[in-house]
Amino acid sequence: MPGISIHVVDISQGRVAQGMAVSLWALDPERLITQGTIDAKGLLDQAVLRTRFARGRYEARFEVGAYFPQTPGSVPFLDLVHYRFGIDDPEQHYHLPMKLTAWGLSCFRGGA
Repeated sequence: MPGISIHVVDISQGRVAQGMAVSLWALDPERLITQGTIDAKGLLDQAVLRTRFARGRYEARFEVGAYFPQTPGSVPFLDLVHYRFGIDDPEQHYHLPMKLTAWGLSCFRGGA
């Protein structure tokens, strides 16, 4: 099944990052595809993500700084995280799992 899935886990708390704002953009030219928040399953659940995407470059934007609680007046270490990736084969599914804390992250192409 073609499409893109985005899954975010807050490993500092051992749970999904429910409520984190995420947006997906096409590049060349830049245009917003969808935006929303991570749900109780840890997914950005948007119908458009279950469609076929054209070959090209894309960017997922994760609002990490707004997700993690901050001390008033402090500056978050990670704020808006941009994850650029390419789709070479529109017939494949591109799964983008992210594991994060307020100080670091791991993003990769998964096999789901």
